[in-house]
Amino acid sequence: MTVELKEYFDTKTGLGVLSTADSGGRVNSALFSRPHFLEEGMVSFITRERLTYSNLQTNPAAAYLFKEDGDGYEGVRLHLTKVSENDDQPFINSIRRVKYPGDEDVRRILINFRVDLKMPLVGG
Repeated sequence: MTVELKEYFDTKTGLGVLSTADSGGRVNSALFSRPHFLEEGMVSFITRERLTYSNLQTNPAAAYLFKEDGDGYEGVRLHLTKVSENDDQPFINSIRRVKYPGDEDVRRILINFRVDLKMPLVGG
């Protein structure tokens, strides 16, 4: 499934939203770029130590919604489970797609997820 997802995200642009919840079920949603595909069977996202990261420390479940650019509601929804994280800053900086001047020293964490379910983005 992740090979198919990698090919999909290599050819599509759009808007992504990663949703997490804390241990009490309070939900947070945040804009995220397309996932990275670094390990077989995993999707990975880079985050800072903010609410998304905090939620994932107590609740490994997440959902990612991606809407393709353009009219209509083409895209995918992924149900995810956190399996690991990596705070190797040189590595994370080497795979970042967007870099802004002066933010090289901001600590980031790479979160690796198992894809539990893939569904189309349904809407209209």
